[in-house]
Amino acid sequence: MTEDDIYRTSTQYRLWSFTPESLASLRATTNAAAAQSVIAAVRNLQTHADKESTDQDGSKGSGIEVDCLTIEEEQKIVSFYCLQTIEFVDFCEYPTNVKATAVQYLKRFYLTNSPMTYHPKEIMRTAVYLAMKSEDNFHSVRSFAEKLAVPTEDILAPEFLLTQGLRFTFDVRHPFHGLEGGFLELLAFTNGKGEAGAMIQKSAKDIREEMLEVPPKAKDVKELVTRCQTAHGRAKELLKTAALLTDAYFLYTPSQIWLSALFMVDETLARFYLDTKLPPNSEMKPKLFTVLQQCAGMLRSAPAAQPDKEEKKELKRIQKKLEQCRNPQKLDLVGINQAQKRDADMDGGGGLDGNVAKKRKLEREQSMKESEDLFGPVLGDKKG
Repeated sequence: MTEDDIYRTSTQYRLWSFTPESLASLRATTNAAAAQSVIAAVRNLQTHADKESTDQDGSKGSGIEVDCLTIEEEQKIVSFYCLQTIEFVDFCEYPTNVKATAVQYLKRFYLTNSPMTYHPKEIMRTAVYLAMKSEDNFHSVRSFAEKLAVPTEDILAPEFLLTQGLRFTFDVRHPFHGLEGGFLELLAFTNGKGEAGAMIQKSAKDIREEMLEVPPKAKDVKELVTRCQTAHGRAKELLKTAALLTDAYFLYTPSQIWLSALFMVDETLARFYLDTKLPPNSEMKPKLFTVLQQCAGMLRSAPAAQPDKEEKKELKRIQKKLEQCRNPQKLDLVGINQAQKRDADMDGGGGLDGNVAKKRKLEREQSMKESEDLFGPVLGDKKG
């Protein structure tokens, strides 16, 4: 079984891999549903306020127009909090895999949830905490909350909500391991110990001699090793930043992502590496190069680690707009979580009226159905 075959069995491939068109469609659906919910919730509050106003002094309240976020604005605000996640994890000196997983949790959650419904600042903290547990780097919630200077309940309250948004799938396949494996293979080639692919009839010595000729030519093996180390370091930085901040994980496989990063930092070395894997007449090679170039283009489009003056101004505008179009029914996640716990206790103890319990059961089933409608059924082998 090849690495690609193994990847195709993962939940990342089955549930979190998309075409550009399906990804855009999913985001549009999420934005439209959230905007509709916000408008309905605001109108409900307005109707209630108007009724009270009429009862008290006979006057009617004025109508309120809700200016909801666009899809592009939602993307910008989520990207900003992905940057905030990276900065926070770096500040805490947590491992790279925790950082990468936390960012992907945040991005996955906001495929089917809108910042208008759940503010990214509240979800971000829980995403990091959940990523620490998933990546076997667990810290107590108390010590984690102390780093953020927030109550532990602020971390725990959105946890089940986040796991629902992740469809209870916590495994994230990153491109880091692939890059490390490729780097070790390149080093083995420099030492004359590497092995080419099954279809390549070349000795280890021949491969090393060809590698020394890869432009720009290295004077000796030592210079070649330095070149590989430099390419590895620069590619790794791309995976820790650009790959996390774009849609690369949704559109490409981990192998395609790390190879694209290597292409960006040293294209001739990357082409040489692929030449040791695929024969010259392989029909797959031109297709693979096209995919890698497309992925590299996406990595180049990643937002800067530090927004410039105009970007900060735009983010400030969107933040202000977001405060005016948040769903009023979802503002207090801690309160909502506590209410759900009380309801669960009452359900278990038979404390709820039968009609109320039935109504809440129907609401839970409707919520799950809406989630399935957004995601669709479990996908089959869609990438061939």
